[in-house]
Amino acid sequence: MSTARLLSLAPPGERSGDPPGGGEHFALEGVLDFGTVCALLRDGERMLAGSGPLAIDLAGVHEANSAGLALLLEWIDLAMRRGRPLRLYNLPESLVHLAELANLGPLLPLADA
Repeated sequence: MSTARLLSLAPPGERSGDPPGGGEHFALEGVLDFGTVCALLRDGERMLAGSGPLAIDLAGVHEANSAGLALLLEWIDLAMRRGRPLRLYNLPESLVHLAELANLGPLLPLADA
């Protein structure tokens, strides 16, 4: 069975290598597939309940499919509707390719490399 989790990271300035811009920082780890995204959707709704910018690091995602891409698109939509700037870091190549294939790349708020 696949597992994944959304982790809240230390506040900006308390970790080395933090993305610029302040706000809340999260890490997504594990497998993003049909077996994990429902629980992650609920976790993401709690993550998006606050205010201010968000940064999500996906370096810990080692496998993802279209369900993972749908989850990210839902979080992006919720963040926009709630007025919370969102940036994604270290998006796995599988999700980059899937987004490009579906012409969804421009919708992903990727942080500058």
